Formats: sequence, structure tokens, C-alpha cells
Amino acid sequence: MLPVVTPEEMRRIDAEAADATEVLVERAGAAVERAAIDLLGGRYGRRVAVICGPGNNGADGRVATRRLRRGGVGVQVYDTDRLPERIDGVDLVIDAAFGTGLRGEFVAPQVDAPVLAVDIPSGVDGLTGIAAGRPLRAVATVSFAALKPGLVFADGRRLAGRVEVADIGLPAQSATGLVTDETVGGWLPAVSPDDHKWRHAVWIVAGSPGMGGAAVLAARGAARGGGSYVRLAVPGATEPRAPVEVVQEPLPLVGWDRVVVEGAARFGAVVVGPGLGRQAATRDAVVRIAATCPKPLVLDGDALWCLADDDAAMPTDRPSVLTPHDGEYAFLTGRPPGADRIDAARRLAAARAAVVLLKGPTTVVAHPDGRAALVVSGDARLATAGTGDVLAGLVGALLARGLSAFESAAAAAHLHGRAASRSDRTVGFVAGDLPELLPAAWAGCVEALG
Repeated sequence: MLPVVTPEEMRRIDAEAADATEVLVERAGAAVERAAIDLLGGRYGRRVAVICGPGNNGADGRVATRRLRRGGVGVQVYDTDRLPERIDGVDLVIDAAFGTGLRGEFVAPQVDAPVLAVDIPSGVDGLTGIAAGRPLRAVATVSFAALKPGLVFADGRRLAGRVEVADIGLPAQSATGLVTDETVGGWLPAVSPDDHKWRHAVWIVAGSPGMGGAAVLAARGAARGGGSYVRLAVPGATEPRAPVEVVQEPLPLVGWDRVVVEGAARFGAVVVGPGLGRQAATRDAVVRIAATCPKPLVLDGDALWCLADDDAAMPTDRPSVLTPHDGEYAFLTGRPPGADRIDAARRLAAARAAVVLLKGPTTVVAHPDGRAALVVSGDARLATAGTGDVLAGLVGALLARGLSAFESAAAAAHLHGRAASRSDRTVGFVAGDLPELLPAAWAGCVEALG
């Protein structure tokens, strides 16, 4: 994964650096100059405006100014305390006003030229990505040492443009990382010639009488996501729309949790919750399964609602994954995640002793030990009913394939987004389109690893 460090972590890294600040600023300014020349397509006759603030961000901009001028580029510097309403007549604007430490708003001049941001677009919170004031929208951002959360969350993801991380000689070790195709390609297991259907079997316990759509989507996600045998069980019903490859096993309407716990031994993972319903009996059954299921467990959808009044941690003798969206997170904790979504996911993971997959435009996967993975592969096509059900089945399939709970959740979220991005439908994309795209997304990640 690509390291992601918070502004506070970056301050500690800076303070502990072996090199002097002047050396680091020189390296950062050189990286900004290179990025600027790349955007300009050359030096001769080019004109650049650099907005410089009073801190290290501004110092980086001033080093870039000196280097650009030495190379023949015409540069005009604007201090943040004397900004004009508008900057015209340039080929590029470099935003070196404020970095991740800004508190408050930044109102930028109006510009028509492309913008290169230094470390993060000024006015964007380095931790949450929330913008204040009127930041400039960059076509590219050159960040230093590591990514910052503000570049991949909220407004920052939209305002940063293409992000390049420049190595300026600072260590960038972090418990948080951005998942890439190469990351997932390294996690996904190779197909073994002696595989058989029970080796990666998944049991989907989902749906309710007359409400089987979510169950079918979860089963399809598991089947196309690597589950070699997928059993679908709807308590008190069968689901005629289930794929023919999915085996249906009737479960009683009452006492079904005991049947699942007793029969789970043959399965690599059990997925419980999509469309299961919110009756009192269902709640009690889910609580018992959460406490006693002997196999890796994914709890999604209605199962999370069922756990809302039971604050017990998950058993630590087998992996568990919780997959809340913001509303389900509020069920489980009594409040919404808030702006710092990494911290929110970590708090829930620690409280429940489970891996948490907090869904959103940027998905956060948190481990109880503090590790976190950020996933940005998805887009607006996933904002449609049922895609989360497919994701739950996919997490279960990867658990059954032998990935850890953390890897299963992070890889599933990434593959989920990559699959959606392979569709040529930007309008009219539905959750049922998603499972058929998963094998190609899987293959793409393996190919990216090389």
C-alpha cells in the first residue's frame, strides 16, 4: 500500500528528520519545479504565477520560483497577504499558499490557467479533505514523502487532481495506506491445480420471505468473487431468483442460527445479514451467531442493525468483518462517523475486536490493532441499491480463499470499485451488473502486479 500520513504524523516526521529543514525545502522546491515543467511542456516563453504563504509551503514555492527563473521561465510571486482578485496572463499557477497546517479559510484569486498544488490544495483540511473558503482546483498536486488523508477524502479528492508523491528523503512509515491494483494483486491467491469446491466454500445467510433480492446479489458476489461453492439460505423461504450455480439450503424461520453454527465447519466463511430483516427473533439469532459461529464471519446490512443493542466484542478466535455504511455505523456507535473517518473506523474496530469496512466515496478498512487501508477505486456508479450486498458476498469469498480479514475487506472494496469502473454505463448501472465484472477486475489486479 502507498503510505498515508496525517498532518500530525507529518509534523513528527519533519521534527525527527536527519536533514536540516533548509535541505528538505530545497528538495521539495526541486520536486515542484519538475512537476511545473512537466505541466508546462517546456521552459522557453512560459509564464508562471506562484502564490506563496508564510510557512514551509511558501518556502517550497520560493525555491521552485528561483529554480524556474534560473531555467528561463518568467515567474511572478504573489504573497498571501497581498493577493489580487484575479491572476491572468500566465500558463500555470503554483499554489504554495498553505499546506496541511492551515486553520481557517483560504480565498484564492480567480484564475484561468491550470493549477499545480504544493502538498495539498490550500484551504483543504489535510486530515478530512473538507475545503474552507474558495480553494483552487488543481490539475495536479505534488505531495511530499507520503499521501495525506485530505488528498483522498471529501473535497480534497476532487480538488487535488493527479497526485504525485515526491521522495525528499523523509521516512514515510505509517499504519495507514492507500490500496492499489498492485497491493491487491499481491494479496490474491493463485489458483491451485488440486482445488475442489469445498476448499473455498461460502455460506450466505440472507434475505427474508418476499425480500430475497439482497440475498441473491450477495450470493452472486460470492460466486463471481472466488467462492467455489456458494450456499444460499433464506430463513423460512427459498429464493427462486438465485443463480443455478448457487445451492439453496432451507433454513427454519425459527432457530436457524443453531443450524448455521452447527453446519458452518465445512465452509471457509459465513456471510450474514443482507435483507435479513429486523424482527426481534432475527436480532436474537444474529447476536447468537456473532458470539458462537466457529468460522470467519461477515456481518452486513440488517445484521449490523441487529447488533446495535449488543455492544459485546466479537470473539477473537476467528476473523470477523463488519461492513457498515454511515447509517449502520450510527446504529452501532450511537453517532455518525464524523469528518475523521479513519479515526471513526479505528474506534469501532477496536471496540468490536473486528475488522471494519466503513463504506463511502473513500472506503476505510480498519483493523483492531490500528492498521487502516483506504480505497478510492470506486465512483458514483456504486451509489445504487444493492452494490453493498455484492460487496458482502465478495468479502466472504476472499475470506474463504484464505486471505486475512483485513486483506479480504480491503481487497474486496478495491475489486468492487475496479469492477464498477469497467462498465461503460455511467447512467443506468445497477448492482446486478457488478458481479459479472468482478473476474476481469481480479485479473487486472494480478496483471498490474506483473
